Parts: sequence; C-alpha cells; structure tokens
Amino acid sequence: MKKAVIFDFDGTICDTGKGIKVSARYALESYGIPCENENELDFFIGPPLLDTFMEHYDQNEDTARGLVEKYREHYAVKGLFESELYDGIKELLISLKDDKIKIGIASSKPALYVEKLLEKFDILKYFDAVCGVDFKSDRETKKSIISRCINALGVKCDEACVVGDRSYDIIGAKENGAQSVGVLWGYGSYGEFKECGADLIAEKPDDIEAVALGMYEETTDNNILYDGRILKFHNDTVKLCNGESAKRETVNHPGGVAVIGITDDGRVPLVRQFRYPYKEVIFEIPAGKVEPGEDPFITGQREFKEECGALADEYFPLGEMYPSPGYTDEIIRLYGARGIRFEEQELDEDEFLEVYKMPLEELIKRIMSGEIKDGKTIIAALKLKEKITNDLS
Repeated sequence: MKKAVIFDFDGTICDTGKGIKVSARYALESYGIPCENENELDFFIGPPLLDTFMEHYDQNEDTARGLVEKYREHYAVKGLFESELYDGIKELLISLKDDKIKIGIASSKPALYVEKLLEKFDILKYFDAVCGVDFKSDRETKKSIISRCINALGVKCDEACVVGDRSYDIIGAKENGAQSVGVLWGYGSYGEFKECGADLIAEKPDDIEAVALGMYEETTDNNILYDGRILKFHNDTVKLCNGESAKRETVNHPGGVAVIGITDDGRVPLVRQFRYPYKEVIFEIPAGKVEPGEDPFITGQREFKEECGALADEYFPLGEMYPSPGYTDEIIRLYGARGIRFEEQELDEDEFLEVYKMPLEELIKRIMSGEIKDGKTIIAALKLKEKITNDLS
C-alpha cells in the first residue's frame, strides 16, 4: 500500500485541453505564426509552455517568452475556465482520503491556475499539497516538481505513486524512484506509456485506488477462448502491482436487469422456471439481459411485461449487484415497481415459466429459510422491504 498518490493535473484531474489549445492558438496568431488546427494542438497539454513554443515552432527564448505572455493573456481570462473535471475523479479523491492516503498534485501549470480550478470544482480540500510552477519558472522539470511534492507530503519516494497522462509524468516519476501510472482517459496512449516504461497503465479513475492499495491488476494479454452469442470466455494475463504476472479466467456478460414489483395488496410477482445449470425449478423475480446499446430501464420494463405480463405506473432504482465477481463482469441493475396491472405474457418459444404472486413477508421468510436461493431475488426483496420500512417511518 502506498502512503501518497501524486497526480498530474492537465489531462489527469481535469480535461483542460480546450482552454489550453484555444489560448495557444491565440498566442501564435498574435505573433503571425502559422499553426495547426485547434484539434491538432494536443502537444501543448503537459510539458512546459516555454519549451513547447521553442521546440515545436523553432522560436528563440525571448520570442517564446512573449508567446507565453500572450497565451496567459487569453488563458487567465477565458481559457482557464474552459475545463471539465473528469468523471469519477471526485469519488476517487474521497475514497483515497477514506483510505488515509495523502494526495498531491505535481503540475507544470502555474499553481495559481491549478488552485483556482480545484476550488471551482470543490475538490481543493482533498489535497495535502499542490505543487505547480510560478510565472517565472516556466522550464522547471517534471522531476523537480514531483520531488517538491514528495517532500511536501512528507513521504519517501518509494511510498508514492505518480499518476499522469503523458510520458513526462512517467519519466519524472521514474527519475524520483516513485511508482509510475499512466492513465488512458487523458491525452496519452497505451503505446506512449509502454515506450516510456510506465509501471502500470490505468483505464479509469477507480483503478488508481486499487493501485494505491497494492491490489490493481493490469491486463497485458487479452486471450479470448470462446466468443458466443451472449458470453465471451477469456484466459488473460495480468500484471500485478508487484510487477509479477498471473492468469485470470473470466467471462464477459452484457449485463442484466431485474424488476421486483409489489401489488397494492403487498404481493410480489415471481416467475417459477427450470434453470438448466442447477437442474432445478426455482423462484425468481423477472429479469433479462441488456441488448447492445439499450437503456437498462427499458430492458426492465420489457422483461417485466414479457415474463409476468405486468405493467407498472412507477419504477424506481434499487441499485446494482455483482452476481459473481470472482469470474464474471456481469452487472445486474435492480428496479422496483408499483401501481401494477397485469396483461398477457409474451414469452419466447423456449421459455416455459409460471407467474406466482407471493406476499412480500412470505418471500422474506422463504429467503431467510434458504428455500429461495437466487441472488438477485434475495437482494431485491431485502432492499424493497427496507425501502418500504423507511418510506413508512
């Protein structure tokens, strides 16, 4: 487990690309320098501005400093606020704090700009150290900024992991002896991170907590053994946080939706059917798989009608469940339903099931006795009972 996580800012915490690129274009046009289309200015995101103006446009240092001033003329007023917090970042920061892990920022952006955006998105309070550059030190290396942040957090280099979206972040981390993590939601790429030797590559913000806890597993070889109508079977190779490799057998599933309804007289529509894997007739709430691109809410309505012949005036979410996280990525989304009326079922040719309307209290008793074993039915019934109890209290 790491004691600290140090984030890059642009392209890692915030998508600041639009404001950076518009401001860069403004500076270049002010000097009459031909420049690429705005969408092709991603190379401005990450490295020091002065270096980018000098190296990419072959300008001397004095001219480059003038370009930086022009850039900031636009950025401070408008470009700074053309930024968006990446989805999942705030939740990640909260989780890291709950884990008692220190959090820092090491950015080539001026610290004043970083802090303004952290305040805008109401996340400054989660950071123990914010290390950016000042307006006179445009060429401070990422190695130096990361080193300052490590010292400010009061941890050793090998107790920190550095998270960023470009090679500069990875190289700076390695030069300090810290763990390096490349992220794919910013402006970097898998190839860039492999080339610069990132210790790990993360696909989504949630992954960073797993890295910090020493639990993350990065897929390095995706080996599909079977690609069926519904399921895919994998025998993948993963890299562990300690650098070792391991095998993981997994099943991809498109996900499902289950609906637990309750009638005005307190009964729950269940379906009773033969389940081949268990060679057994069981009770369960109506459910079905999500079709590609389908809204799960629509899936739930469809399955409720097809299997039970039921329509509802009101549907409400009851959360999600992972039915068997040891080997499958299936997610079942749960809904409750009220104001129910019944019509004809619309079963598939290979479906043979019976609708049974069971009082909720009886359903709970059968769950607690072990008679009803279906996971989605158990969770949905207990959640529904809790919701009803809370709504009445």
